[in-house]
Amino acid sequence: MRSGIDILVGTPGRIKDYLQNGKLDLTKLKHVVLDEVDQMVDMGFADQVEETLCVSYKKDSEDNPQTLLFSATCPRWVFNVAKKYMKSPYKQVDLIGKKTQKAAITVEHLAIKCHWSERAAVIGDVIQVYSDHQGRTIIFCETKREAQELSQNTCIKQDAQSLHGDIPQKQREITLKGFRNGSFGVLVATNVAARGLDIPEVDLVVQSCPPKDVESYIHRSGRTGRAGRTGVCICFYQHKEEYQLAQVEQKAGIKFKRIGIPSATEIMKASSKDAIRLLDSVPPTAINHFKQSAEKLIEEKGAVEALAAALAHISGATSVDQHSLINSQADFVSMILQCSIEMPNISYAWKELKEQLGEDIDAKVKGMVFLKGKLGVCFDVRTEAVTEIQEKWHDSRHWQLTVATEQLELEGPLEGGRD
Repeated sequence: MRSGIDILVGTPGRIKDYLQNGKLDLTKLKHVVLDEVDQMVDMGFADQVEETLCVSYKKDSEDNPQTLLFSATCPRWVFNVAKKYMKSPYKQVDLIGKKTQKAAITVEHLAIKCHWSERAAVIGDVIQVYSDHQGRTIIFCETKREAQELSQNTCIKQDAQSLHGDIPQKQREITLKGFRNGSFGVLVATNVAARGLDIPEVDLVVQSCPPKDVESYIHRSGRTGRAGRTGVCICFYQHKEEYQLAQVEQKAGIKFKRIGIPSATEIMKASSKDAIRLLDSVPPTAINHFKQSAEKLIEEKGAVEALAAALAHISGATSVDQHSLINSQADFVSMILQCSIEMPNISYAWKELKEQLGEDIDAKVKGMVFLKGKLGVCFDVRTEAVTEIQEKWHDSRHWQLTVATEQLELEGPLEGGRD
C-alpha cells in the first residue's frame, strides 16, 4: 500500500481502521465493488461501508467512483438499500431472470431422511459412494460445536478437518490451504465456508439438516458444480424437518430427489474402487517383499479370491451390517413390494400384504413409503422376520416382493400416517 496499488481487497472494518490511522488514501478511488452485498448491509456493516465511502463520494458529483454490487441472492430489500450507494440511472443485471430455479443447474439435489443419531455413520457412507478417494467434500453444520464433533467422528473414515468462527484466522488459512491442495478430503464447516471462498473442484456438498433460510441453501449448494463442472448436494432431514425441506424446494425452485441411504452393495463397490486406486501408490520396491506371500496365497485360494480378500481388507469393508435403507436403523431390512400398475394410495399395498401374510403383518412392517412413480412401496422389517415373510409370500402377475439391495429413489414423505 505504501508503494501504491491498483486493487485493494478488504473487510469494511479493516479498511476503516487504515483510513482513520492515515495509512490509506481513497481520494482517487475509481471503482467500488461490494461483494455479497446482502450480507454487507444485513450484518451491521452498512454504517462502516458508508463511513468508508463518504471520503470518495461527493453529493451530486459526476466524478464519483463507479459502484458495482454483487450477490448470488438478492431479496427485494437489498435493491432498496442499493439505491443509497448508486447514482441514477443504475442498471440491474439478473443472471437468473424469469427462471424459477435459483440454485445452480449444474448441481444434483438429493435428500436423505435420517435420524440424527444415525447421521454421522450415514454421512461417512455417502462420502464413500458419492465422492471418490481423491475427491473433495464440504459438510455444512448449523453450529460450531456440531462441526467440531462431526469432524472428529470415527464414522467418517476419510481425513476431515473443521472450519468455524472459533478457529483463529491463521489456522483457518492453513486449513483451507490443506483442503485446496488435497492434504485432506473432507471439510466440516459452518456458514463461514458458504460464501466468498475460492475452493475449486468440490465434488460433494452435504448439509446436515435443512437450513432455516433458502439463501443459505443456495450458497452452500453452490460450493459444488462450479466453473463448468457438475456436482451433488445432499441434504439430510428428519421427519419433523420435512416442512423445512419443502420450503427450500418451493423458494429455491428445485425438486429434491428423495433417496434412501447407500446400500451395503454400493458401499462395497465404492470401497473396492478406492482400494484399487491405493494399489497405484505402492512402490515397486515394497511389492518385491510380498511376492512370496502372494504366490502362496494364490496357490491356496486362487488368484481372484486372494486379490478380492486383499482389496476388502485394504478398504476396511470386511463386514456387512444389516440396516434399513430408508433411515439407516440397525437390525432392520428394507423390502420392496412392486406392483404392475400405479398405486392410488398406500393402503393398496397394505391390503395385498395382509391378504397374503395375515393381519398381524401390520405389527411387523415399519415406515412404508412409495417408490418413485408409485409402482411400488418400500418398508422395513426386523432382520429375524425376513425369512418368515419370504416363505409365506408368493409372487403373482401383479405383485413381486424382494429384499432391497440398491439405493432407493423415494416418492416423498411418508403417507397414510403409519410408521
